[in-house]
Amino acid sequence: MKHKVGKSIYCLVCALIWISCGSSSDSKEGEIGDLNGLKVLVYTKNGEGFVHDNIPYAVQCVEKLGEEYGFQVEVSDDPSIFEEEKLKDIDLMVFTSTNNEVFDTDAQRLAFRRYMQAGGGLVGIHSVVGTERNWTWFKRMVGGRFVWHPKFQEFTITKLDHSHPTMEGVPNLWQKEDECYFMQELYPGINVIMAHDLETLNKNEEEKIRDHAGPFDRYYPAVWFHDFDGGHVWVTALGHHIKDYEDPTFVNHIYQGIRYIGSKVDGRDFDKAYATDRDSPIDFEKTKVELK
Repeated sequence: MKHKVGKSIYCLVCALIWISCGSSSDSKEGEIGDLNGLKVLVYTKNGEGFVHDNIPYAVQCVEKLGEEYGFQVEVSDDPSIFEEEKLKDIDLMVFTSTNNEVFDTDAQRLAFRRYMQAGGGLVGIHSVVGTERNWTWFKRMVGGRFVWHPKFQEFTITKLDHSHPTMEGVPNLWQKEDECYFMQELYPGINVIMAHDLETLNKNEEEKIRDHAGPFDRYYPAVWFHDFDGGHVWVTALGHHIKDYEDPTFVNHIYQGIRYIGSKVDGRDFDKAYATDRDSPIDFEKTKVELK
């Protein structure tokens, strides 16, 4: 009898230790990419053309995340902020529904590029892929250039990479109302982790969808990441509607992107920034970036 009691107590102690370790593990999981103390610039500039009404809602969303997770948020639509000295203390940037030309001068473009080359980070949301459509380097950095989307509608976004840290809490099959963005000049180095399921789109624009899908069949890039020219990039083409920025699933999606880029940036080293012009050729050897 004593043996059985002793064994039961032993098992109970082991179970408590296992639960305790499990809780500790969960806590550490939540601390991956700790954002506490980081400085985030939310940039909202739009050039001539369509301006999304979601921008102030996206700004409020990031500001609330900053309050919750302890990172500083600076908001600006002024391109004069893009000077090397002003960017040295920015850990990462969020371009939320920026569109068309968002810099006034090539000096500002060069400052942004050198910031990325120094090890900076970018989280791009929705129409960021319609930003700086005439700047080849930017289009490669962000992953492509927006050309068209079907009408706003409900469709399915499919998780492709279940192991990527930004997929935590994201549905495997995410059914939501949004815009399915199509692009040209897709950069081959991006790592796609979620895809639009084109079969779930309305059939009334099917021919146009097939034309814009190009070599892609059923699935088309929706969320991706890559390291590019020394910097770190995570982009979601989702987030058209203002209600997204109060939806817990989408807010978590944005948080995961910020958290991931936050875990990649570790100070800026402008000695690594080699560009002398906005269009200086990419030095793949120097930045250790390889086409996938």
